[in-house]
Amino acid sequence: MPGVKGPGEDFALFRRGTYPHSNLSLPFFGIHSCPQPRSTGRSSFAYLRSLWFLACRSQFPRTCPHVGGAANKLLIHFPLAIKFRSLLADTGATMKPPRPVCTCSKVLVLLSLLAIHQTTTAQKNGVDIYSLTVDSRVSSRFAHTVVTSRVVNRANTVQEATFQMELPKKAFITNFSMIIDGMTYPGIIKEKAEAQAQYSAAVAKGKSAGLVKATGRNMEQFQVSVSVAPNAKITFELVYEELLKRRLGVYELLLKVRPQQLVKHLQMDIHIFEPQGISFLETESTFMTNQLVDALTTWQNKTKAHIRFKPTLSQQQKSPEQQETVLDGNLIIRYDVDRAISGGSIQIENGYFVHYFAPEGLTAMPKNVVFVIDKSGSMSGRKIQQTREALIKILDDLSPRDQFNLIVFSTEAIQWRPSLVPASAENVNKARSFAAGIQALGGTNINDAMLMAVQLLDSSNQEERLPDGSVSLIILLTDGDPTVGETNPRSIQKNVQEAVSGRYSLFCLGFGFDVSYAFLEKLALDNGGLARRIHEDSDSALQLQDFYQEVANPLLTAVTFEYPSNAVEEVTQNNFRLLFKGSEMVVAGKLQDQGPDVLTATVSGKLPTQNITFQTESSVAEQEAEFQSPKYIFHNFMERLWAYLTIQQLLEQTVSASDADQQALRTQALNLSLAYSFVTPLTSMVVTKPEDQEQSQVAEKPVEGESRNRNVHSAGAAISRMNFRPGVLSPRQVGFPGPPDAPDHAALHPFRRLAVSPALAPPATSNPDPAVSRVMNTKIKETTMTAQTPAPIQAPSAILPLPGQSVERLCVDPRHRQGPVNLLSDPEQGVEVTGQYEREKAGFSWIEVTFKNPPVRVHASPEHVVVTRNRRSSAYKWKETLFSVMPGPVLPGGALGISSSIR
Repeated sequence: MPGVKGPGEDFALFRRGTYPHSNLSLPFFGIHSCPQPRSTGRSSFAYLRSLWFLACRSQFPRTCPHVGGAANKLLIHFPLAIKFRSLLADTGATMKPPRPVCTCSKVLVLLSLLAIHQTTTAQKNGVDIYSLTVDSRVSSRFAHTVVTSRVVNRANTVQEATFQMELPKKAFITNFSMIIDGMTYPGIIKEKAEAQAQYSAAVAKGKSAGLVKATGRNMEQFQVSVSVAPNAKITFELVYEELLKRRLGVYELLLKVRPQQLVKHLQMDIHIFEPQGISFLETESTFMTNQLVDALTTWQNKTKAHIRFKPTLSQQQKSPEQQETVLDGNLIIRYDVDRAISGGSIQIENGYFVHYFAPEGLTAMPKNVVFVIDKSGSMSGRKIQQTREALIKILDDLSPRDQFNLIVFSTEAIQWRPSLVPASAENVNKARSFAAGIQALGGTNINDAMLMAVQLLDSSNQEERLPDGSVSLIILLTDGDPTVGETNPRSIQKNVQEAVSGRYSLFCLGFGFDVSYAFLEKLALDNGGLARRIHEDSDSALQLQDFYQEVANPLLTAVTFEYPSNAVEEVTQNNFRLLFKGSEMVVAGKLQDQGPDVLTATVSGKLPTQNITFQTESSVAEQEAEFQSPKYIFHNFMERLWAYLTIQQLLEQTVSASDADQQALRTQALNLSLAYSFVTPLTSMVVTKPEDQEQSQVAEKPVEGESRNRNVHSAGAAISRMNFRPGVLSPRQVGFPGPPDAPDHAALHPFRRLAVSPALAPPATSNPDPAVSRVMNTKIKETTMTAQTPAPIQAPSAILPLPGQSVERLCVDPRHRQGPVNLLSDPEQGVEVTGQYEREKAGFSWIEVTFKNPPVRVHASPEHVVVTRNRRSSAYKWKETLFSVMPGPVLPGGALGISSSIR
């Protein structure tokens, strides 16, 4: 058959047919004469749908029936008709008539599972949230978010209402107030010691105090409780601000959505204003349903975007019969801005300026990397397994221009090679084999391991084996405190700092919560790097890989920002050791009175073989005019941005400062925190209440490494809870097919009873944004596992119709292949599918789909689904749902979508 390529012995052609895509490769399929299906396909994506089915049938999470209830059922529906033939007896596969799909973009659902209905207890004690609004305004990366909740007590007795909100760790709370009986009770921000005295007095009187506490990896929870009289109304309002940081090429705004009950008026508005222009906008959600898609609308032009989420009561319901809300998940908005190879963008508003610098077009510098890996006994089990997995992946990402070495340590430190070696294919493969054999045993000798890493770089430098203009990095991974050799943290920090002497950059990764994060943070900041906590979870290996991606491509060293001395004052940090690809440097300051009409700036740095200088300028009057529209910004935002950035940098400097300098830095940060009403680690907010209330509450900013279990104690039942958990809005209104109704089938495994139905897509509706999006809707819902997992079902044969008018079919049987197999390759459409087939288990252990444009990779395994975009990987457990909209080209052959559910 023309155009279909693969091993000759695997293909048998019985009828001639024409295939339109000459580059399509299906290397492990055989073509046989099979019962004729309906011919409807046009592209290679028809095969992709079936491949997902094959992966799902073999090794992925399973469910069991409810006790005394209906059995689980699986329903998969496709826009194109596909017929499956199973080797199992009586699969119950049936064809259903087409069902229309409402979509305005090309829909690509890579894997989708919905769990058995899980009920959550709604608030039934009389307190009702009748209005919940979120207004987030992002002006030049600075986000100002206002959350307003209005509740009413419909009970005949006094009840307690609890306002609960999750916000990003990097955000500063700036205001909280309650309006009760027309009286406003504001939060008062004070120095922590003063607020703590008030807190202690409340506790001494037998009253409780509410605190902000850390929840999860990137969020903090704010919670306040108050008594509400019968028929009384109360309004809660929380305001917080943050500077969005560019990471791996995007800015990210996170909101959490979890009202825990149906809300009559629920509305979220996100306004983005970027004078540079919005070049990329992507949204992601973990709670989206077909019904909720219509509640999302987006408007966008060159510099502005407005995203609104306004679901009706019926859209919020899990089902018409249930009065519980489906809103429980993550909202994430990612975007980037237009930029060129220049000195960056200077923006000015109300006497303050901010300078953003992230030049494009620079080539990554070669690097010399020493990986220092803890293999002490505390790393045994899943930690060392995930470390091995991550290290192998990281080694694969090394550039041929790089040099590297490995040091593993427990009671003693051991070098893999005597010196740095080039990252050639041969050396990388040998290092992979070494990494795969790392075993955990012994104590923790951090001091000797770190000094060995420095000596390794020193010797290579003395022998002139470090390329000119290369960057030297040390990456330390450990999970505990030092227990062998030098165990005094201060002595280790001193020894390492003296050995490094500012020549290399040190990055410290703390695995889990047994490690002293403060020790690692100071160790890193003393030596021009940073620290990151790696959370113990199923995606720990991905966290390690993502961190490496952030530092994998250094672009410039010794970057310095200079401004005319008669133009600016009180400038934030203006010199940086390294600029990495996908990041951004930010400098802010005040404009002097009677300063020049044009602000000029010079940015200098070092490339591998030369110094480089960027120059830029900005008209003060023109920039001031850019930010006059009150619709998209809040006034004086740039002054607050300057204060926010200054406080963050002062707090960071205290970590590595001498004892004599620490107090001065803290005092400066405290004064700014009080002046701009920020709840920081140095301040607290006293929540005022009516005199007859039984509680006095104090909100404090948690510090990384401190106790993460500070609880909130309340008297009485919490009757009105509101949480916001991360999720996402769509850059345009889209629609998805919903699974058609189908009868339940009794089966221990959800794939044993199958209903397959096609769906048709109408033309896309009009949209003010002409860009076309590719939409990923991956639903991965939690399932109930059987006590004893049944043996894996044998991978079935499947009959796949060829696209176009061909009458040929592909009969698939992967059981005679072992190891990674290339399931599909279509260079013309930029799609490749691979899988790991386990003959002993008679099924796939993983399956991976890679798209060229936009660059997306989806890796599905029994543990989780990993989505990789722009070098950023995110893991989604099988109990979660992912809804993502991203820009991309129009796919040929009509809309494509896969949606499935387990009930």
